[in-house]
Amino acid sequence: MSYPRVNYEMSEDELGELLESCKPTSCIMVGAYAPSSPQERANRAWQRLGEKYGFDHMTVRPIQGKGKRFFSAVPSETPLQREERLKREEAELKQRRIVDLKREIEVRQRELERLESK
Repeated sequence: MSYPRVNYEMSEDELGELLESCKPTSCIMVGAYAPSSPQERANRAWQRLGEKYGFDHMTVRPIQGKGKRFFSAVPSETPLQREERLKREEAELKQRRIVDLKREIEVRQRELERLESK
């Protein structure tokens, strides 16, 4: 199932935090430890925004012509929403199967009546 994209607007503070996370940082390497890259920090910033506003941070896209604070993303499902969706899909599947079986029974019943009348 594909979810529709939703438009979002982040605050100036959130934009500042996101842009700050993208900046390179100077560091001294000690041993084999490497600090997070700007990309990793930006991904974590988007993830925090996604958790706050309820969208999948991996689906973010800019909205052309609206400025840096505006973007679209696919809303994320909460566990309860997922459970409700799965129940609804299961009920719909069951209902379609019932309709299909009733049609099949009707066709078979007519065929049986035709054969018996000969």
